[in-house]
Amino acid sequence: MQITAAVVQEKGAPFRLETLELADPAPDELVVRVVASGICQTDVHGRDDYFGIPYPCVFGHEGAGIVERVGSAVRKVAPGDPVVMFSPSCGECQACLRKLPGYCAAARRIKFSGLLRNGCPPLKRGGQAVHGAFFQQSSFATHALATEANVVKVPRELPLGLAAAFPCGINTGAGAVLNALRPGAGSSFAVFGSGAVGLAALMAARIASCDVRIAVDLHENRLALARELGATHVFNARAVDAVAAIRDATGGKGVEFSLEAAGDPRALRQAVDCLSPLGVCCLVGSARTGTEVALDMVGIQLGRTVRGCIQGDAPGDEFIPALVGHWRGGRLPVEPLVTYYDFADINRAVEDSLSGRTVKAVLRIGREI
Repeated sequence: MQITAAVVQEKGAPFRLETLELADPAPDELVVRVVASGICQTDVHGRDDYFGIPYPCVFGHEGAGIVERVGSAVRKVAPGDPVVMFSPSCGECQACLRKLPGYCAAARRIKFSGLLRNGCPPLKRGGQAVHGAFFQQSSFATHALATEANVVKVPRELPLGLAAAFPCGINTGAGAVLNALRPGAGSSFAVFGSGAVGLAALMAARIASCDVRIAVDLHENRLALARELGATHVFNARAVDAVAAIRDATGGKGVEFSLEAAGDPRALRQAVDCLSPLGVCCLVGSARTGTEVALDMVGIQLGRTVRGCIQGDAPGDEFIPALVGHWRGGRLPVEPLVTYYDFADINRAVEDSLSGRTVKAVLRIGREI
């Protein structure tokens, strides 16, 4: 079928809307008419060749839309169902069997090969292959080819434009707190990087009843939003020594839990240095392979833990419904994070995200139900 997609022709090139041909679904695949797609830093990293995916390529991995066509073996959803598309996994490796699909042994091939699981290109332009299948969806398009395993049905009361913020950004930040860090009631938490991931983590810390909830960022608009969403303290790292400020705010003790959501080695060092003894720092910020950070060995010896977290440490088809439940209950107000852009304005949306003007950019691609 013919679709319109945002194509990146070569490394670092702008997104350009083009008419492409989408492959037919395999028995366990389905076609989703994309209503909206979030923009994530990972999409920009794909554009800029962090993953080695061949060009031309179509990115996008936070798609929300309506099931339009299903393969013969699909039973989980039916045409007309509203869904979000999340990160795929093999479902068979040790990590998947432990319900930790973010660490799937086949993740790199499935998400970043630019090909369908059968090794074929998902898209064509004038008979020539165009790479895609980014996270087995490539949602910067009017239609996406997904697998039955990486979609989840969402309630019709959740606007699909808002739903597009959940599959990666909200899932990653909230999951890192609720599933990986698991802070106890009355504990202290700091997040470095107050974008969509960091603010989702901040809201999750409030859900977990953390008494001290600190947000650190470089942009005053994001810090103001963090305050609205429940931060007890906010610090601009351009203006103050964030580690010293956090220690002052906690009576010299430091925080018990921290999250690095900026993908910056300096932020990670600060997120570790601000911990109290036996504190835990979790890294979710995305960086290029080979990025290194220096840590103080004496500080680590104080019983501190540094760990990573991918995709919220939970299966999307279980955790995303839980997040929607928090949204429905008013505990996860995602609306203030989202700024909507027309599909044709995708490059402006990316630039606004990178500059900090926008917290969570969502592309309006098709009509709602």
